[in-house]
Amino acid sequence: MQFRTGNEIRELFLRFFETKGHRRVHSSSLVPANDPTLLFTNAGMNQFKDLFLGAEKRDYSRATTSQKCVRAGGKHNDLENVGFTRRHHTFFEMLGNFSFGDYFKHDAIAYAWELVTSPEWFGIPKDRLYVTIFEGADGVPRDDEAEKFWMETGVPKERIFEYGLKDNFWQMGETGPCGPCSEIFYDMGIEAAETPGVDLPFGKDEARYVEIWNLVFMQFDRSLYHYECSEHPQRNEKGPFVCDQPHANGDFMRGALPVYRLTPLPKPSIDTGMGLERVAAVLQGNVSNFETDLFTPLIQRAAEITGLVSGHDFSRAETAAKKEGALAPERIETLTGNASLRIISDHARAATFLINDGVLPSNEGRGYVLRKILRRGIRHGRLLGQEQPFLNQMVFAVRDLMQGAYPELIDSASRVARVIEAEEKQFDRVLEVGSQHLDSAIANAKLRSEAFPEDAKYRSGSEPKLPGDEAFHLYETFGLPLDFMVDAARDAGVQFDHEGFEKARAEEQSRARASWKGGSQKSASPVFRDLAKTDFLGYKQLNANDAEVLAIVKEGAGVPSAKAGEQVEVVLDHTSFYGDSGGQIGDTGWFTSPDGNTTIAEITGCILPVQGVRAHKAILKQDIAVGDHVNTVVDGGRRDNIKRNHTGTHLLHAALRQVLGTHVKQAGSAVHPDRLRFDFSHFAQVADEELQEVEDIVNREVLANATVETIVDVPIDVAVNEYHAMALFGEKYGDKVRVVKLSDGFSTELCGGTHTAATGEIGLLKLTGESAVSSGVRRVEAISGLGSLDTFRRDFEVAKLAGQYVPSVENLTEGLRAKFAAQDDELKRLRRELEEARMKSAAGGLDEAVSRATEVRGVKVLTHRADSLERGQLRTLVDNLKQKLGEGVVVLASAQPEGKVAIIAGVTPGLTKRIQAGKLVGAVAKFVGGSGGGKPDIAEAGGKDQSQIDVALQAAPNAVAELLG
Repeated sequence: MQFRTGNEIRELFLRFFETKGHRRVHSSSLVPANDPTLLFTNAGMNQFKDLFLGAEKRDYSRATTSQKCVRAGGKHNDLENVGFTRRHHTFFEMLGNFSFGDYFKHDAIAYAWELVTSPEWFGIPKDRLYVTIFEGADGVPRDDEAEKFWMETGVPKERIFEYGLKDNFWQMGETGPCGPCSEIFYDMGIEAAETPGVDLPFGKDEARYVEIWNLVFMQFDRSLYHYECSEHPQRNEKGPFVCDQPHANGDFMRGALPVYRLTPLPKPSIDTGMGLERVAAVLQGNVSNFETDLFTPLIQRAAEITGLVSGHDFSRAETAAKKEGALAPERIETLTGNASLRIISDHARAATFLINDGVLPSNEGRGYVLRKILRRGIRHGRLLGQEQPFLNQMVFAVRDLMQGAYPELIDSASRVARVIEAEEKQFDRVLEVGSQHLDSAIANAKLRSEAFPEDAKYRSGSEPKLPGDEAFHLYETFGLPLDFMVDAARDAGVQFDHEGFEKARAEEQSRARASWKGGSQKSASPVFRDLAKTDFLGYKQLNANDAEVLAIVKEGAGVPSAKAGEQVEVVLDHTSFYGDSGGQIGDTGWFTSPDGNTTIAEITGCILPVQGVRAHKAILKQDIAVGDHVNTVVDGGRRDNIKRNHTGTHLLHAALRQVLGTHVKQAGSAVHPDRLRFDFSHFAQVADEELQEVEDIVNREVLANATVETIVDVPIDVAVNEYHAMALFGEKYGDKVRVVKLSDGFSTELCGGTHTAATGEIGLLKLTGESAVSSGVRRVEAISGLGSLDTFRRDFEVAKLAGQYVPSVENLTEGLRAKFAAQDDELKRLRRELEEARMKSAAGGLDEAVSRATEVRGVKVLTHRADSLERGQLRTLVDNLKQKLGEGVVVLASAQPEGKVAIIAGVTPGLTKRIQAGKLVGAVAKFVGGSGGGKPDIAEAGGKDQSQIDVALQAAPNAVAELLG
């Protein structure tokens, strides 16, 4: 077996299938295009999903890919295992070959065995390979065909094993394509055994026998047949029902269960997946994926920047040594076995590719998973002693290692590194705040345990307990490491509720699975799926005559006809209506009779339920039936407004890149007749001067009235590499694309939308707003054409009115600014006088407050309520009271506007070693529904229950006693 590098393996796989007539298809984005059911692309077949479902057609029936994948959230989540096993990863590459109704089981098995065992290709010894087949279950017969074909390739019968539904049957979702699968396993040898030195047979040791390739034979369509009771002959063809008969366990009301049936597909298909990292371990003679050249350079770099080793590139030496049959340096094995280094290298790969594909750290969805990946990597850097931002430097190591297969990393690495660095700095701040909240939670647990000894949530036996759900909230919200919280609780003499923590974690994972039901997308409705593509004529004309009605859909079901007054979706053989896509809203208009004298329907929109098929949302004015013919009439004025705004977005995109930098990439858009919205990647608010410059550039291009050129049926590679057209994030492109060029190359993008014939038709583009969408994504909004004129008129009227209040209209802006500044100064003066009056009133009662101070274990404790004071005034008041008290503790509470509560605690210098203000204020704040923290001598908290302010102040002495111990 010849040593192969990871890059060689990837290329060999793709080239092998090219020799078998497969089209090499580039990896799709990690953000699945047009598939809301998936959090991330997690398998090679994702980009071909519509092909398997019959919702899309391409000009090839065989394909091969190396697909980048992430499994770190939703249904497929390997995050917590990464670093502690040999083969779990968040990011990995899936090698695959696919047949869309072309070859099937016989050829798929023959191809797989040839690639894996032939000396010309991988050359893996046959005596170390095993295969599995489906044993048959639930009415699906045993896969005798697969067994026969494997034996024909030369696999001995004793090396073929059979398994059930869990291991050897695959389905896309509850319904849709499915079928048996067959896997190839490699014997890593006894040195890889799960129990060292124990020699177990195949099927008994998952660590030793590793699956390297899964062949899925899609030969059935799984459809919902009916619902039936499991104990009674009641059934319903239409939907779920509740059986009201008595059941074995005594239930009288039990929900019926769905019953599915499998129908053979007319054109069975093939979907295979081989993990690049796993096969690299095999061909490089490694037990762990982390010992392959796909990881060792990253592990080396992680060791350098965390300070474990000095800068020395050993990865090339290791590769050369292994090619010569020599042992790798012992130091390498030590580093590749370090869990923290494994995690950093893996998470750096995942984060680099996710951010490259447009995902940014946030608190929801994909961005939340990315944030968890980054923070886990940062945390393990800290475990190795690296307290400064470091993970951003790993981006360049990932780029250097993988730019051959993914050249897009060359341009994006700097941008990706900036995003990660910003997240590292933010996490540092979050950790500081999170630690304060943890201290408060622990102090509250001790207080609650003492006050309510029977409450099992806060007490375990005779000891206080930190509830698991509260700890999990800190874990999720602030990214506080579990071991960090456990240690802090132990140091404070508080038990940690591990069971409650794991329960909360499981509930969160369940919610995540419910939010992202990966792979649960149903097959396209046969009403749309079985139709031919609609011929779109709308690029050149607004009207299309004599279009045939191919389908009418009412409430999701196909009907042969519909009556006047009904709302339906109508599919025609050809149309002039543009359908919602690429951010551009669909057209509206009318259907008329072939003679043009009668309005058949009002069209309120047009959509693409499956790729290429256009469904018109119609309010019928006349009866209509399948087979009828109509003329399509698009609302031309509305279309013109949409075209102006769409061409405007292209100019705006180019101008933003010119002013802000080439890191600017489109992250979303909405093109309507009355406005446009453009989202883009950028790290800071766009300054007014920059916005004005962008607006000036766009309008210079508008005034130039340059031709808008559209080039159709351009091969995707030609469009990107020769025309240098921008492919936009989240869009799904075919092999042939449409290129839109503006102003002789000022802007060149792949785009299927409608555009003006020349830039001058836009008239004027006016920016109306700039805002943040999420971390690293900004949004600009704009109007064009007559919308700009309307805005100009409104602004002119405002200017005339404002001119009545300033001395000179020649410099209206400065005049208004000066007038508003003067009014603002007056308001500040009045506010200052009011605050001084409140402060004098509060200060007048200080001596009386000091006289009410109580003594707790030799420490004076002063509590006082001072409503309506701002926090700065409260801090001043605390300082004054501490001086009057001499030595002791001060707790102030104040009712604030909008029902809020402010609490400030102060501790005199001589007591801060015995009691800390941060812990005290957190304990008191719990009573008003809040939390807080701060320094040992002064700390602040907020709350939201003003009715409990007095209760909180009364509890302060007890909290002091608890903290004094």
